[in-house]
Amino acid sequence: MNTSQPERRSRWLLVLLVVIWGASWPVIKMGVTSVPPIWFACLRHVVGTACVVAVAALRGELTLPSLSDWKLIAVSGVLQMAMYSALTAVALTHLPAGRSSVLAFSTPLWVVPLSVWWLREPVSWLRRIGVGAGLVGVLVIASPGLPGTGPGQLAPYILLLCAAAGWAISIVFVRAHRFQASALSLAPWQMLVAALLLLPCAIGLNGKLPSLDMRGLLALAYVGPLATAFAYWAMIEIGRHVRATTISMTLLTVPCVGLLISALTFNEAINAPLILGFALIGAGVLLTLAELSPRARSHEAIASR
Repeated sequence: MNTSQPERRSRWLLVLLVVIWGASWPVIKMGVTSVPPIWFACLRHVVGTACVVAVAALRGELTLPSLSDWKLIAVSGVLQMAMYSALTAVALTHLPAGRSSVLAFSTPLWVVPLSVWWLREPVSWLRRIGVGAGLVGVLVIASPGLPGTGPGQLAPYILLLCAAAGWAISIVFVRAHRFQASALSLAPWQMLVAALLLLPCAIGLNGKLPSLDMRGLLALAYVGPLATAFAYWAMIEIGRHVRATTISMTLLTVPCVGLLISALTFNEAINAPLILGFALIGAGVLLTLAELSPRARSHEAIASR
């Protein structure tokens, strides 16, 4: 079967999205060395909100959400955007970018038990093995921070796992939600909720916003418009023409790109425990996604920030 022009365009857009998200981890790492982490997460969504508002307005999709969709906006704005970006930003002030990206993209591992508990979905032995392999991989990567094995950096690993779990809760909620409006028309409100929630947190935890130097401005100039606003729009466009299975599997390469770029830019060491942990998490994610229904995969792909 011949591939249509929109599908070919979307496949190239998906490749571009993987590169953008993979590169965002070392860029965020650079940003949080210049801007306090919660402030960086807040400003990221301020910039993203402005960009998505402009796009939605140009496409005539800037509308007030229904009461039903406000529930989705609250959950995704708080968990998928505010919580995820804040916790990963804080973790990146302590951990290498590549290692952080692997743990932060372990989200599908947490979707399985949540789906069983919340949506009463049956779980096969294949998916149970996948969750088990992924959890072992998480322990292998986090082992330097476990008590008695390293410099005591357990807290950042916990923050990354909490971020992944929060994203998983949002994915499950999206799966059960009945949309009244398009994803693009809801995006400005989701990002606005995240920005408004992060603002008092940034003031309370990081104090007054310091002057932004060139490093901080460059990081925000990349992460806000590209890794936040553009990435959300790109996921919508890709989902219209590319199979959800292809999207889910391709996005698993994001941590690979993050690791590679981090190794090249920050000389991040890629040692045996990191490779083993990454392989176990990758295998676990593949197994947990292998039996998801097409509808579930589609929701997960759209929910992936």
